[in-house]
Amino acid sequence: MSKLTQVIRIPALRRSLLAVGGMLVLFRFVAHVPVPGMNASDISQVLEGNQFFGLLNIFSGGTLDNFSLVALGVAPYITSSIIFQLLGMVVPSLEEMQKEERGRQRIMQWTRLATVPLAFIQAYGLTALLSQQAPALVASLSGWTMALALLSMVAGTVFLMWLGELISEYRIGNGTSIIIFAGIIAGLPSFLQQTFSVYTKDSLITLILFVLMVLVTIYAVVVMQEAQRNIPIQHARQIRGSRLLGAATSHLPLRLNMAGVIPIIFAISILLLPTTVGQFLVNARTEWVKDTATWLLQVVNNQTVYGALYFVLVFAFTYFYTSVIFHPDRVAENLQKSGAFIPGIRPGQSTAMYLGWVVNRVLFAGALFLALLAVLPLIIQQFTGSANLVIGGTSILIVVAVVIDVIKQVDSQLTLHAYDV
Repeated sequence: MSKLTQVIRIPALRRSLLAVGGMLVLFRFVAHVPVPGMNASDISQVLEGNQFFGLLNIFSGGTLDNFSLVALGVAPYITSSIIFQLLGMVVPSLEEMQKEERGRQRIMQWTRLATVPLAFIQAYGLTALLSQQAPALVASLSGWTMALALLSMVAGTVFLMWLGELISEYRIGNGTSIIIFAGIIAGLPSFLQQTFSVYTKDSLITLILFVLMVLVTIYAVVVMQEAQRNIPIQHARQIRGSRLLGAATSHLPLRLNMAGVIPIIFAISILLLPTTVGQFLVNARTEWVKDTATWLLQVVNNQTVYGALYFVLVFAFTYFYTSVIFHPDRVAENLQKSGAFIPGIRPGQSTAMYLGWVVNRVLFAGALFLALLAVLPLIIQQFTGSANLVIGGTSILIVVAVVIDVIKQVDSQLTLHAYDV
């Protein structure tokens, strides 16, 4: 409460919070403007229990429920960002550009431009899938009507991309993450309404267990998000003028979960690829293609197979994405250039090998936790039969991560203004 009082008393922070709140209100307003030509009255039936549409609904900020102008949300922008991050790992020129501020700005501009064609592809694919599963949702889209619907959805994605970057400029959190967070929170009242509308005395124990499970999951996510391994760092003695400065000590923090929610996004994207292909080919005229698509859909829709593959992919992608964003060789090189070293470890290649060894050990616990968190809703679904928890673990992870990030950003702003005073 004391920090909240400080935030209210500081004019700059108060204006930032009000501006971000106003932009989120604008986002929720646009989220209720439907796409021209779409009949979204029965779309909730399509979303229920469907992993693909459920994930897209989360990362669109809950805007797919009524098929609004921003139905795609920030998913194309996230996809474009991931593509350029991966390209930076395999293309040397992009890797060099990422080291400079001007290069990062150019890559960001390319990311924005690549979002537009990706949004067109995803808008067309989403419309095609919906027309197969629920033809009543697509009201005779053809010609100019189809083009208008696609252009509207692409414009909505570009609008959210701009809105997210505008929110980020106020330095109280990542704009894209805050938009996703707002969409998840916006769906909470309807979820509570559905829960209490069917509430009976017999379901009291189930409700209590569900609340306890959510609280325990939130606590575990907070602990794992903040957990880190501190590597001791020793700085060499320095001579400044006629004074000999003593060796300073510090630490290098290695987070338990460096990859965040990205491995879950990767894993579900890979798992849903055969589902998407199978849905397109299940009505093929060629018999063997039709049989293959049917068999593929049956295998993927098997919850046991899906859960096992999901667990393995999240675990593997956690290691993969961490190797993309954390480079022990660069860290060892920077330490050596600054005259710092790890006690008992020789600078250079030995330091890089030691950091890689420590990261792999620490990452095992982080990857295991993230994989268990990803499949936890599927396990609960098997026991309770509820389809509303298909991506609940991902939602909790996003919400907790965004709240922690906002709190840290606000704390840093308070510290900055305290120094100004």
